[in-house]
Amino acid sequence: METIGITGGTGFVGKYITRILIEKGYNVVIFTRNAAGRPSTGNVAYAAWDPEKQFCDTAALARLHGIIHLAGAGVADKRWTAARKKEIVDSRVDATRFLVAQLQQHAPDCKTFVAASAIGFYGPDRPGTPQFTENDTPYTDFLATTCRGWETASLGAAAFARTAIIRIGIVLGKESGAFKEFVKPMHFGIKPYLGGGSQVTSWIAVEDLARLFVYALETERMQGIYNGVAPHPVSQASLMDVAGEIMGGIKLPVPVPAFVLKIMLGEMSVEVLKSCNVSAGKTINAGFRFSYPTIRQAAESILKKNDHIGGQQN
Repeated sequence: METIGITGGTGFVGKYITRILIEKGYNVVIFTRNAAGRPSTGNVAYAAWDPEKQFCDTAALARLHGIIHLAGAGVADKRWTAARKKEIVDSRVDATRFLVAQLQQHAPDCKTFVAASAIGFYGPDRPGTPQFTENDTPYTDFLATTCRGWETASLGAAAFARTAIIRIGIVLGKESGAFKEFVKPMHFGIKPYLGGGSQVTSWIAVEDLARLFVYALETERMQGIYNGVAPHPVSQASLMDVAGEIMGGIKLPVPVPAFVLKIMLGEMSVEVLKSCNVSAGKTINAGFRFSYPTIRQAAESILKKNDHIGGQQN
């Protein structure tokens, strides 16, 4: 029985991935700063790692046959002060460099490295580019520069392991993620259109994203960069309209002007307001099949409180 490590395994996406791996019969080691007091249960063990302190449980690393690397400070959790920006960069770029170096030194049997990145790499839509693909060049803003450094650090693992990187879109799920925040005002009869609502949202259901990471772990031909987005991006207004239809009742459309979002969110507002149309073509061509390819399917699954990890496993 193979052992798979996960950094960020206690987070929103990591919990889904852990669940899938356990169902498939893997042993799972979750690397976390808070390993103390988390006893091993069944196929899941916890191991300490703290990249800021340059510490990692090397005995746990030695057990690994593969690893899924998700860890990083939440981009939308706090306002982007200079200190927060540094934390976002360090928790991705420096932490990934540290992990790769530790794996190379202490994990001789770890032959697969699957890492997270984000579609922030692309920046806003560009004239003449109908959809971003994995071959497009990075943008020049804060998130794009962070993603570029993050991916460069992850690709260092290619020296000793098959390496795949998933550029994650807007993650939609029941317990957390963007969708929960999008629909919160609808409980009060308000349907917000952010900045006009015409901007394209490249999204993915959390269940599909978790399955994609496991698929990349298990599929030898997957190597390099893949977009973790559903095949049918939608405008922000369309997303809200679909959610409103499913929830039912009267929902008053309320435009939220861009300047209001800029006051509320500061520089981070650019991520809410920008249009970013990203292709899932390469991911589909790799053989992955989405359980929730359309926003209606994803929204129905979330709003009807389906609690399972949906769809057939690949």
